[in-house]
Amino acid sequence: MRRIISALLFCISIPLALAQTTKPLELAEGAPERHTVVRGDTLWDLAAKYLKDPYRWGELWKMNAQQIKRPHWIYPGQVLVLDKRGPTPQLTLAVIKEPLREYVEPQKHAIPAISPREIEPFLSRPLVLDQAGLDAAPRVVALQDGRVIAGAGDTVYTTGVAVPGKAWQIFRPGKPLIDPETRETLGWEAQFIGTARMTANGVPASFLLLTTSEEVTTGDRLLPTPRMDVMSYLPHPPEKAIAARVLAIYGGVNFGGPQSVVVLNRGSRDGLEMGHVLSVDQAGEVVEDRYQGKKTEFTLPNARNGLVFVFRVFDRVAYALVMSARQPVVVGDSVHTP
Repeated sequence: MRRIISALLFCISIPLALAQTTKPLELAEGAPERHTVVRGDTLWDLAAKYLKDPYRWGELWKMNAQQIKRPHWIYPGQVLVLDKRGPTPQLTLAVIKEPLREYVEPQKHAIPAISPREIEPFLSRPLVLDQAGLDAAPRVVALQDGRVIAGAGDTVYTTGVAVPGKAWQIFRPGKPLIDPETRETLGWEAQFIGTARMTANGVPASFLLLTTSEEVTTGDRLLPTPRMDVMSYLPHPPEKAIAARVLAIYGGVNFGGPQSVVVLNRGSRDGLEMGHVLSVDQAGEVVEDRYQGKKTEFTLPNARNGLVFVFRVFDRVAYALVMSARQPVVVGDSVHTP
């Protein structure tokens, strides 16, 4: 019964949280009137520098929904100016006149939304596969010279390849991702093992192993190397109410903190997009009250613990980086539209 009541209260809290997004923008303490963007800055760093709620960064720029999805780039060297004269603060770029130069400068790269260093491996590897993707992936059926294990420089043979590609990744099907609410299998994590190049197509197909982090064995699978997405997405809250749970914390641990990568049990079909920022709650503690010889248990309300930034989205699950957390993030924690 307690779980049912908690679930109802959680569902009720979502529209209330959405209604609160209309509250006035609150500037962070010490928000600078001018800031020169430098290499190493991220959109999230700048948002946290100016706002108590960094996910409202688009509002500070007076952006509409379309502009948030296709934001203007911010480059090192540009100067941000905070205007507090109107009813709500606004951020703009200062117009700086530079002297003409007769030489060509290296092309500037826009600052990313969040630090690429924390998430780069997760952008270039197949993290989650559904049953159809698992069944379609070429499977290693034999190794060079009848070996039991293979490594970099060896050749492996696989089932037929439907879509030939130049660069391939080798992975091993990992643990199933079980939805904590429905107990349904949402997919399988793919354990990255190495890279390979196809040397002959056919049945079987031949692959040369280029790099390996551990031994390749029969039963391992291959997938074409995916294109790495550039993290240029503006941090912003979902436009609709989304309620999710922390399905897993990368690395197989049960607790995580800032800069940890978490898996959520919601994906693109639920409305999640890259760049979405969600609140993560700490489950309310169960306390005992003894009064007049009677013991009563109370479950305290969930409390906001921190924020997560969604950076890769699959059909039914998504990966997010923990941007802030006062207490450890735990598998099963509630995540929702802030």
